[in-house]
Parts: sequence; structure tokens; C-alpha cells
Amino acid sequence: MDRLSLRVPHSDDVAELHELYADPRVWRDDPVSRHETRAQTEAMVDRWRAAWERDGLGMWVARSALPATEGRLVGIGGCFIRHGVAWNLGFRLVPAFWGQGYAQELIRAAVDRAGEVRPDLPLTAYLVEGNTRSQRTTERAGLRLVWRGPDAGNPDPHAVRLLYADRDLPPAVTKALTDD
Repeated sequence: MDRLSLRVPHSDDVAELHELYADPRVWRDDPVSRHETRAQTEAMVDRWRAAWERDGLGMWVARSALPATEGRLVGIGGCFIRHGVAWNLGFRLVPAFWGQGYAQELIRAAVDRAGEVRPDLPLTAYLVEGNTRSQRTTERAGLRLVWRGPDAGNPDPHAVRLLYADRDLPPAVTKALTDD
């Protein structure tokens, strides 16, 4: 039985997504990415919808399909083409659904769909060092660490960014993904 219902996000999701993106528990390891305003979340949903139109894949809104929690927001997940050179995998779960395998389900759906849409592109994940939950989830999905360095644009000068990939990346691709 499928535990998740995945669909393209729309404006009706913004209130719940803002709760997720404003929750300090969710952003403990990456506080810079936490949303302060609903406008940030609205802009993010617009970017996700544009990715679906442009790339044929983007971030899904994941809701529970189980009878006891049917329709509840589980989180978001999927991937989009980053800088034209790679799929970037992303996932974020509501804390009540942590540790139950939902991230792996989202990742599997994204990996499968990316392989159908653009199998020529590497699959990558971009994480802040110290986010051990996401690191473990990404590694379980078969991605491996290919780059570690400064987190460009992060106001914390000590922040370290990790780049994971499903294959070796040419230097130009690594540079495109890590120079912003």
C-alpha cells in the first residue's frame, strides 16, 4: 500500500508549507533557510511550480494516504534541475513523520521520475554539514559525498556545504553547483 499521495504544490498548500518552513525544529541545522514570512513560502511554491513546467519534475507536496492520517501534510520532496547541470534532490518532513521511512519514499519517487525525464543528468543533494539526519537519508539513497567546502552566501562564515551525487561529477559541474 502506498503511504503517500504526491502532487504538484499549489496556493492552497502555502499555509501548511509555511508552518513547515518556519518551524525551528525543521531548520535546526540550517537556520538560514528558515522562512520568516509567508511571502517567502509563496515565492518558493511559485519557483517549484515553474520547475515543474520547465523541467517536467519539481518538488511534490506529500500527504498521508494512510486511513489514520489521510490528507495530513507529511512534507515535501522531489528534485529540480539546478543550474542546468544536475538534478537537485530535496526533502523536508513535518517532525511528526520523522524516522518512519517517508523521506526514502519521496527520494525513490524523485529518483525514478528523474531517470525517466533526464537520465543524462547526475542526481545531487546539497546539504549543510551537521545535518546528520539528511546526510544519513541521502547516503541510504545511494548518493555519496563528492565535495565539501564553504557555504557560499551563508552569513555564517564557518558554515560548510556538502555536495552528494550518484556519480562522479566533472569539475565544471561541481563548480556550477558550489559557486553560488
